[in-house]
Amino acid sequence: MCLGIPGQLKEISNLNPHLARVNVSGVTRIVNVGLLEDEPLAPGDWVLIHVGFAMSKIDEAEAELALASLQLMGQAYDDELDAFWRSKISSETGGT
Repeated sequence: MCLGIPGQLKEISNLNPHLARVNVSGVTRIVNVGLLEDEPLAPGDWVLIHVGFAMSKIDEAEAELALASLQLMGQAYDDELDAFWRSKISSETGGT
């Protein structure tokens, strides 16, 4: 099952505007925000992430609802978090 996990943008890379530092359930990771290049993004914004890629911009209410719903899913939520934590963007300049 593929799920999206809400994450809050902390900063967008100065070296590569397609990469951003995002907090997801207390874990900060680098994710690729390149799919949202037509969407204005700034620290504090919420995005829906799947395996290291921000898929859409959402508001805080949507993020809270998504997190609550995901937590009710039990193992599927745990599996998606595990996939997120295993996904790695290796540098600020790009790559995986």
